[in-house]
Amino acid sequence: MKLKVYSSREALMAGVAEVVADELRLALRGRRATLSVPGGTTPGPVFDLLAVADLDWARVAVVLNDERWVSEDSPRSNTRLLHERLLKGRAAAARLLPLYAPVLEPEEAMELLGQGIAPHLPISVLLLGMGSDMHTASLFPGADHLAEALAPDAPILMALRSQAAGEPRITLTARVLTAAKNIHLLIAGADKRAALERALQLTPMEAPVRVVLDHATVHWAE
Repeated sequence: MKLKVYSSREALMAGVAEVVADELRLALRGRRATLSVPGGTTPGPVFDLLAVADLDWARVAVVLNDERWVSEDSPRSNTRLLHERLLKGRAAAARLLPLYAPVLEPEEAMELLGQGIAPHLPISVLLLGMGSDMHTASLFPGADHLAEALAPDAPILMALRSQAAGEPRITLTARVLTAAKNIHLLIAGADKRAALERALQLTPMEAPVRVVLDHATVHWAE
């Protein structure tokens, strides 16, 4: 794990956006690039900066780390956040790979959604967040199928349920996350730094973020 400390949260967001944009440019020397990003409000300023970045966005596929099983018109939809903060301006040309389908239970759509993501793997640049409970993506401690989602032979996507998560979640599995070419973890505040230190001493079942830490750059500011 590499830890990069920033002088302020503003510097943190600007620094992460710059690193992500630079790594996407390198990836685009090939045929295409895939960017995977978290939901939630924390990465919003990073998205704002990336949306105006001078990149060949038409050759970039964007996929969320995870999604709540809610339609895009829900205020809790991560996909909605992406359209509001990232997939606008120059970045509107990017291709969004969906993590939601209009069916009642997420398990009904896992195979089809996974097939849409498969041609865009491995992920070129992976940006993750982490909760104070040491979850990342929707790999929550205590989730009903966490062991399967952490397994090396896991499918691309899985539906997981956890009391902490609220709605059913769909998430990229550990196999996909750890195979990313560049892995970045964005955290802020003393509580997240303490959670990170705890995670280093625990197993992935106890602290799912542990699966990516060995190969991640952690970006942190107070």
